[in-house]
Amino acid sequence: MTFRDLNLNTPLYNALDDLGFEHPTPIQSEAFSVVASGKDVVGIAQTGTGKTFAYMLPILRNLKFSKQDNPRVLVLVPTRELVVQVVNEIEKLSKYINNRVLGVYGGTNINTQKQAVAEGLDIIVATPGRLYDLAVSRVLQLKSIQKLVIDEVDVMLDLGFRHQLMNIFDILPERRQNIMFSATMTKDVDDLIKNFFINPEKVQIAVSGTPLDNIKQLSYNVPNYYTKVNLLEHLLNDDQTYSRVLIFVAFKRMADRLFDALENLFPGQCCVIHSNKTQNYRLRSIEQFSEGEHRILIATDVMARGLDIDDITHVINFDTPEYPENYMHRIGRTGRAEKQGNSILLTTEKEDLHREAIQSLMKMDIELENLPETIEISTDLIEEERPQIKEHYNPIKQRDEDAPGPAFHEKKEKNKKVNLGGSYRREMSKKYKKPKTRGDKNYNRKKKRRK
Repeated sequence: MTFRDLNLNTPLYNALDDLGFEHPTPIQSEAFSVVASGKDVVGIAQTGTGKTFAYMLPILRNLKFSKQDNPRVLVLVPTRELVVQVVNEIEKLSKYINNRVLGVYGGTNINTQKQAVAEGLDIIVATPGRLYDLAVSRVLQLKSIQKLVIDEVDVMLDLGFRHQLMNIFDILPERRQNIMFSATMTKDVDDLIKNFFINPEKVQIAVSGTPLDNIKQLSYNVPNYYTKVNLLEHLLNDDQTYSRVLIFVAFKRMADRLFDALENLFPGQCCVIHSNKTQNYRLRSIEQFSEGEHRILIATDVMARGLDIDDITHVINFDTPEYPENYMHRIGRTGRAEKQGNSILLTTEKEDLHREAIQSLMKMDIELENLPETIEISTDLIEEERPQIKEHYNPIKQRDEDAPGPAFHEKKEKNKKVNLGGSYRREMSKKYKKPKTRGDKNYNRKKKRRK
């Protein structure tokens, strides 16, 4: 099947030709007619199968030219980076279409975004928080929204955006088409669909949690952090094989710690993104990684959700994620557009249960590799790995009854405050000996009359 078999128009065909795309992915071909019909849609497909084009092609096909100022299509995504990426994808498809697209997100000047909104637009791509702020300020009017797209909705709910999503649903027009695409289906997502979607039609290319067949998965049992770093050094020394590597870590402090370690081993080859970095720093890191200036990118789960970076050779899970859905999103960064991808999972003894949960979700085992003999097994532990010593009884340690108690001395007279039941201006006047006649117009009038 080719894109010519879909009922597209000439501007879209020309844009696809310029991009060099001939054959739609399964989710793109299956979802086109359903989204174009105007029904509520729930799409389930693996990460990296072109879900953005799956919903934007039919939307752009039916989006008529209009001079109205208010947007007609709203796309909600969880992160700023994903806003930038989706806007770029829409602009690629809209090369020969006269429409106006705007991306808005937090962390930047809202007044600049208000000015851009006031100039008029057709499609707005936004994070939930900034969209709601613009709507509450009355600069952005959502009364003309015809199609609502929620991308990576499971991530939004994980990040605590549920309350903001409910507020946005309340101010959107009731008559609209709801479109949702995701790689995993959780209970929270299912509840959202039941409450706000009207008889949605499900387009499911693969069972939720099914990995792509073109991603080779390996796993190593590694005892601790420093041994993991030693293993990374061994693997990354082969810069021909590991030419573009995305490394996932659990939290921001770990990302900075690992960046410092790898930057010492591979100077000028590493970059890092997490939510404590400025927006410009994050976008610059992604750009440098995408263009090949740096071959190693260290990221937390939230930052790299939905990022579409070409030719990532390996995704390395420095830790085993607690939630198996996060693992599915991580490995989906490689093997995109049907290319060969590789995933490596590093697991400590404490993380074994997490690996079992991942294998249970995928309904397959991850191939386990032995550590190379040249890897030094470190005995040093970082703070998070050290055992927490709990003292059951320590006779030397001060007991609660021996702790110093409150002071019982009486306050000095000048420090005692009396509640006068309102203004105590008179008392302050006495204390500071201010003249009673200053500013007292009534007193001055009486004085003049006496004269």
